[in-house]
Amino acid sequence: MTLNPQAEILVVYYSRYGATATMARHVARGVEEVAGCTARLRTVPTVSTTCEAVEDAIPADGPPYATMEDLQACDGAAFGTPTRFGNMAAPLKYFLDQTSNLWFSGDLVGKPAGVFTSTATQHGGQESTLLSMITPLLHHGMLIVGVPYSEAALTETTSGGTPYGPSHVSGPKGDNPFTEHERILCHALGRRLARTALALKQGGDHKG
Repeated sequence: MTLNPQAEILVVYYSRYGATATMARHVARGVEEVAGCTARLRTVPTVSTTCEAVEDAIPADGPPYATMEDLQACDGAAFGTPTRFGNMAAPLKYFLDQTSNLWFSGDLVGKPAGVFTSTATQHGGQESTLLSMITPLLHHGMLIVGVPYSEAALTETTSGGTPYGPSHVSGPKGDNPFTEHERILCHALGRRLARTALALKQGGDHKG
């Protein structure tokens, strides 16, 4: 058993107007609040309805695009997206749809995973969006880490926050500031992912 195992959590997100990107940074900060853990922040490119449209290989700003190698190498992962009619946004789904080889190889089996989302309105599909992300992760055999009710902010919040994962109410124009409860719950998910990844590494093989 390794006394001080190091764990890296991959935080992958798609963000149209910046709210989900801010959530991703808060989740990453939560990861790095746990000794021995680091966060790798990655985004995904947009998708187009025209076959000729191709994104640049490197984003103009922000973190690099996520790769399959990032998923293989991580000890756990968090996935974030704004909602699209109660479902994850197409760019994140497109990324997850490319993970078939990882499913065949079982590379993600036993790794902890969490999800987060941002919506324009209070009842804009937060929980269904989070569940839409959880489904493919379960197919990969990942261990879903939510936000337990032992986090007081989950019952105190009057904005975002669900047991399935952190959420944010961005407002119709996407300019709502983050509430303290929303920020706390993002950090809580990051910490829980990091601690779970460390515990799994200490316990050895977790693919069974």
